[in-house]
Amino acid sequence: MNQDYVYSSEQPIGRLPNLFLVADGMGGHNAGEYASKVTVETIVEYIADSPETDAARIFDGAIHSANARIRRLAAASSLLAGMGTTVVAATCEGDRLSVANVGDSRLYIVGRRGIRQITRDHSWVEEMVQRGGIGREEARNHPDKNIITRAVGAEDTVKADFFSVRLEEGDTVLMCTDGLTNMLEDEEIRMIMNGARDIVERAQELVEAANDNGGKDNISVILIEPLA
Repeated sequence: MNQDYVYSSEQPIGRLPNLFLVADGMGGHNAGEYASKVTVETIVEYIADSPETDAARIFDGAIHSANARIRRLAAASSLLAGMGTTVVAATCEGDRLSVANVGDSRLYIVGRRGIRQITRDHSWVEEMVQRGGIGREEARNHPDKNIITRAVGAEDTVKADFFSVRLEEGDTVLMCTDGLTNMLEDEEIRMIMNGARDIVERAQELVEAANDNGGKDNISVILIEPLA
């Protein structure tokens, strides 16, 4: 079952010039699949109607709206109880990239300065790394690496992180679920993206490489070339 859900619009949505979303649902039966779908659809609907002009405020309101909706739906059905989802959202205007995330789906920038993870995972293992309890390599292979500490729908309130990044010529934005990053090291991702002929081939080769390495989860990617 595919519990990932992605959305991509190069056309304006509300006051945003474009919109890109990746979500990875969690929960039994169809709940994870439903949570990611409803969250993405709610975020798009909210943004389309929002009078705000600041991207971070728009994303914050949209994620809170999705969280409230997921909580209501989960409370109304035992089949949906406990459902939730990660989400990473992005919009580009000129050389400025605005990002929001909850959970462990990621956004990277790959370019002349190498590969940079912009988002920070909301996971139990990442918190251990930040506290100095374990190293980065140990974290990658830790048996509890998929335990997330924040998710849309997990609690009555949700806290997203926000980032604003200035892009450089040649940068490519990669948004993905952990189905990709659990199978590929960051350096492997960089090499694949730098070796491919175009953006379509990059996406295809990333998914193929993750599957070749085990493909243990759904693999979803969005690639954006904002300054191309």
